[in-house]
Amino acid sequence: MDFRWDIVWAYRALFLNGIWLTILLTVVGVAFGLILGLLFGLGKISKYKLLSMPSILYITFFRGTPLYVQILLIHFAVIPSIFGESKGPVFSGMVALSLNSGAYIAEIFRAGIQSIGKGQMEAARSLGLTHGQAMAHIILPQAFKRMIPPLGNEFIALLKDSSLLAAISAPELANASRIIQGSTLRPWEAYFPAAVLYLILTLILSRIVHGLERRFSNEGRTS
Repeated sequence: MDFRWDIVWAYRALFLNGIWLTILLTVVGVAFGLILGLLFGLGKISKYKLLSMPSILYITFFRGTPLYVQILLIHFAVIPSIFGESKGPVFSGMVALSLNSGAYIAEIFRAGIQSIGKGQMEAARSLGLTHGQAMAHIILPQAFKRMIPPLGNEFIALLKDSSLLAAISAPELANASRIIQGSTLRPWEAYFPAAVLYLILTLILSRIVHGLERRFSNEGRTS
C-alpha cells in the first residue's frame, strides 16, 4: 500500500478543524440531551398522562427512527419551517444530536430512577420532604451513580454518530475526510486518519468514564 503521509500533513488543518467540531457537536448534544433526558425521563414515569404521553411519543419517535433520517428531516424541513430559512448544518446538527441523545438519555434516567427502591421515596416523604425534594436530594444522587456507565456509552455512541452529519455537510471529521477524498482521490489518506482519530477520542472518553465510575464507587464505599 502506497500511503502518502504528505497528503495527510497537507490537510492537517482540515482534520484538526474536523476534530474540534466533532467534539463540540458531541458535547453540545450530550449537554442538551441530559436536560431533555431528565425532563422526558421524569415525564415518562409521571402518573399524569399529560406529562407521560408526550414523553413516550418523543422517546418512541427518536429511538425508533434512524438518526440519519432525523438529521435530514431537521435540517431540510423542521428548521426552515420554524425559522423560515436554514440556520446552517452546524446548528441543525446540534439540534438533531441533542434531540436524539435526549431520547436515549431519558430511558437511562427512567431506568436509573426506577432502580432505586420505593422505600427510599417513602422514607424521604415520611421525613417531611416533598416529592420534588425527595427526588432531587435522595433519589437522583443515588440513581446518577448507576447511570454513569450507560451515560458514558451514550456519549461515545453520539461521538461516533456525529459522523452522520457529513450528510448535510457539517464540517466535522467525517466530512473533512469526504472533502479530502474528493480532492485527492486517495481514500486511505482521507479515511484512515479519521478512523484513528475517532478511535483516540473514544479511548479517551472511555478512560474518563471509567475514572468517574471508580471515583463514585469509592465514594459509595467510604460514605
